[in-house]
This record gives sequence, structure tokens and C-alpha cells, in this order.
Amino acid sequence: MAKKTTKKVKSILTQDSLTFLKNYINNPSPTGFESAGQKMWLGYIKPYIDDYFVDTYGTVVGVINPEAEYKVVIEAHADEISYFVHYITKDGFIYLRKNGGSDHQIAPSKRVNIHTDKGIVRGIFGWPAIHVRDAAREETPTLKNIFLDIGCKSDKEVEELGVHVGCVVTYEDEFMELNNRYFVGRALDNRVGGFMIAEVARLLKENKTKLPFGLYIVNAVQEEVGLNGATMIAHKIKPNVAIITDVCHDTQSPMMNKIASGDLSCGKGPVLSYGPAVQNNLLKLIIDSATKNKIEFQRQAASRSTGTDTDAFAYSHEGVASALISLPLRYMHTTVESVHKDDVENVIKLILASLKSIKNNHDFRYLK
Repeated sequence: MAKKTTKKVKSILTQDSLTFLKNYINNPSPTGFESAGQKMWLGYIKPYIDDYFVDTYGTVVGVINPEAEYKVVIEAHADEISYFVHYITKDGFIYLRKNGGSDHQIAPSKRVNIHTDKGIVRGIFGWPAIHVRDAAREETPTLKNIFLDIGCKSDKEVEELGVHVGCVVTYEDEFMELNNRYFVGRALDNRVGGFMIAEVARLLKENKTKLPFGLYIVNAVQEEVGLNGATMIAHKIKPNVAIITDVCHDTQSPMMNKIASGDLSCGKGPVLSYGPAVQNNLLKLIIDSATKNKIEFQRQAASRSTGTDTDAFAYSHEGVASALISLPLRYMHTTVESVHKDDVENVIKLILASLKSIKNNHDFRYLK
């Protein structure tokens, strides 16, 4: 019997795309300090858009068909969790406050970059050696006991390096691939979303796809501290439709609770959310687009809110038909966030397919 072979589907991602993704993930973009990453993102999408604008706090919007009255948004958020320098001891050690939902338990032994006006100052999270800790009274890492060591003997030396209270601190870890299957890195939540919507813009341009409405490709700031960037930009754009992409939890790895977090898996496609903020007619259009294009997808229940920028767009000005297309991710808010390469491609494909299904002046109201 002849051996059955599986035909490899050609990737929609190019080598230039992957180079951009690597550089974009490696570039720090802490909440409130996203401008360097935003400049990089805008430089990448400029060839694929007709116009762009930037708001006061740094959200960047690329626009296709800016003259169109009917407006559709595709959106991701650009910021990553981080820390602030909070207190410098007389001995030159540094204590921190969180900027977003940073996980203090992963901090000990991590390398960090402290962002100062004089440039990057490198540091480490110190932690007592196992030899000197009392196993019977083992302390877990908290903001009260984790600290940075930057090799200084005094607070004066720290200040001479340009480090002061309020400096932002990010982890040093970089992008990698795991088993040619996963993208791994710091801040895939949610700069991989920014990458995916940028790829949508690229593919629309390269395939000469004409949309009957204005498309606003939004890379929003400050999601990690309250959906702030999306709230501001939604009021500026006043869109008719918004499709948001963010990450959600893969629940297949050890210690995950499917009863609490659902049964979701990396490699099984985009995740579509149900909840009050999700407009059901738009959700049905996305599901129909996935089915028509043979894109496998998963479902999750968001309950009261999605916890993403979907909520900000849905409830802005007079209400915006909004939906969420999520990317399953392992180890959220760590330095080894992991997403399946196939899922990344399928989220891009699903956003494209959904855009092609939206008509000019599409009326998503439940009652007409």
C-alpha cells in the first residue's frame, strides 16, 4: 500500500514578517512607555495603508479608505506588563511597584533592563541562595521581599547611573521558537496581536483586496491597566464595527483548571468568545466566515466582561458592534509566553475572511 502523504500548506507569513515579529517582541513596550514599539509597528504597516494618525497617549491607527463613512476597526494592544522603581535603599538595592499585572513569583534570578534618560541600566532580581534559606519557613516571592541588584554600593551610586523612582523596568528575555511549532517570548500578550493585524493589512494590500468601508488598524496603548488606550481611541474614531484580537489561556498544560478556565488548546485554532459585550450578529458572521473558509475555531464563555479592549469598544459612545477573536497562549504574564504558529496564521486568516464578509453600511442590530 502506498504511503499517504500530507500536503504542507504554504505559510502566509514571509521571512520579512517573521523578522519583524522577532524584533517587535524583543523591543520593550511597557505600559505608558510604548512609543518605541509603536514607531516600529507603524514603520512596518506604512506601505500597506493609506493614512495614519496617533493620539495623545500613543495609540497608533493605520487607515485604509479614510474617506469612507462606514468604519470598521481591527484592534490589538501594544503594551506589556512591567515594574516601576519605587524605593532605593541606602545600600543601593531597589524595590518595585507593578505596572500592570506582573507576576512577582517568577522574578527571582531574572535579568532586567531599567529604562533611564541615560539609556538602559542592567540589573538582576536577587534572591537568597538555597543553602541559607530555612525550608521550614520558606518565603515565597512578594513585592515586599523581591529586589533589584544593579551592582551599586549606595543610593548615590544608583542615582549616578540615572536610576530614580519612577523608572520603568522590563525583563530581558528574548523571542525564540520551540520545536518549530511555538513562538515563545516576553510580551506575546499582546504584541503578537499587533503583529497579526499588521499582517492583515499586508495581505489586503498584496492581494489587492478592496474593502467597501474604511478599515482602521488600531494598536492601542495601556490595555494592561484598564483598557485605557482603547477607551480613548474608540471615542475618536467612532467606528461602526470593532473586531478585537487578544490572547486567552491554553488550558492543556499541568496545573490548569478546565472547570475554571474552559477547555482550550494551542494548535486548535482561534477562540471566539460569548458574553454581553460581544455582538451576536457580528459573532455569527465571524463563525460563518470560519466555517466557509474551513478555519477550525474554539469557543469560550466570557461571562460579565471579556477583560479585553472588546469591552471598551463595545460600550463606547452609542455602542459599537464588537467581537473578540482570541489566540490561545500558554504561561501568560511570564517571560515564556507561548503561542502555536498555526493559530497565529489562522487568526490572521479569520480576521481577513470576516472583513470580506462585512458589507458597506452593514446593519448588525438585533431589531430593525
